[in-house]
Amino acid sequence: MSITTFTVSQLNEYASTLLSSDSVLCQLCVKGEVSGFKRYPSGHSYFQLKDDKASVNCVLFKGNAAHMDFVPENGMKVNAYGHAALYEVDGKFQFYVSFMQQDGLGKLYQEFERLKQRMASEGLFDEDHKKPIPYLPKRIGVVTSPKGAVIKDIINVLSRRYPNFDLLLAPSSVQGKEAPAELISALQMLDAREDIDVIIIARGGGSIEDLWCFNDEALGRAIYAAKKPVISAVGHETDFTICDFCADLRAPTPSAAAELVMPNKEEVLLRLQKNRRDLSVSMEHFLRIKRHQWESLTKHRALLAPQFRLEKEMQRMDMMRQSLSEKMNRILEKKTGAFTTDIARLQALDPMAVLLRGYARATDSKGHTVDSVKCVNIESDISIVVADGVIHSVVTSIETKEGAEHGREEN
Repeated sequence: MSITTFTVSQLNEYASTLLSSDSVLCQLCVKGEVSGFKRYPSGHSYFQLKDDKASVNCVLFKGNAAHMDFVPENGMKVNAYGHAALYEVDGKFQFYVSFMQQDGLGKLYQEFERLKQRMASEGLFDEDHKKPIPYLPKRIGVVTSPKGAVIKDIINVLSRRYPNFDLLLAPSSVQGKEAPAELISALQMLDAREDIDVIIIARGGGSIEDLWCFNDEALGRAIYAAKKPVISAVGHETDFTICDFCADLRAPTPSAAAELVMPNKEEVLLRLQKNRRDLSVSMEHFLRIKRHQWESLTKHRALLAPQFRLEKEMQRMDMMRQSLSEKMNRILEKKTGAFTTDIARLQALDPMAVLLRGYARATDSKGHTVDSVKCVNIESDISIVVADGVIHSVVTSIETKEGAEHGREEN
């Protein structure tokens, strides 16, 4: 019997051809639970479908995902349609998904999404409503099962981080139909106590059915209405519930909630020691500066010789008075000279001064100045104003300047 020899690529190509030609594998439906779902920037998604015994690698290309009305999530049970084949590059067997439908738990996811959208539209998830978590709570309230590993994990973490913590457990069921009412009652009991600073509502991981009581609408509203800040620590890091969105802070796990609610005592002590050193250095620096300022003031001349300072200020006042007086005198002299000049100008323009020099002013009967022979006629009444009175006259003759010059020429 002869043995066929293949290269690796030939072997993978042959196996891929066999798988693609199989009438069953070329078109089938696989039922399973989504696990390890990851969408890449290209839009293609890679994940596994698993049941309680096995798993298979799956590929969902971007074009096929665009025809689906939901986004696959871990833990979701689906019916996946497509074909099985071999990826020749690395020889991995995988299922190429062309379409998916939610199966079983899909109804729970749909109900969860509807409730989440409705409560979000009411503002129950708004960030501005969330209360800050106290840095060092005096007493921590915890709502969880008293029998499970959750409370032990929380106590162990708190004991390691801050040994002298104070915790009050409000026991409650964390699974089943009765759980929502018990969780609400325990939460409200802790919220009503004056000695509780913060509340943790916690449960370990599980299936979506196990965690479903934490998707109860009434429980979410009770968390929203709580006066004390509430930390939700339900399931694993990938699990999300209505409680997570309504709470003031979501912790990925109950142990993480214990990490968040109480600081590490050693770190607090180290920070206090550092702050104490920094404060001591700052106080010493402050006191050194103030001491130097005080010594400078005590040695100031104003304190050592107040009479000298007073005499100096008196002398400075006399100098300022003298300077002010001189400045005022200069201004007065300048104003006086200007005033004298203005008086002389006014006197030069005074008509009486002109009359005193032998001049006269003639006016007609209406008081108008006679400055031309054309202003009067023969027998017109005129008044001649001289320095010491008025002469009333009647015009008997009129002689123009041209006529007078003509007479002188004839003579």
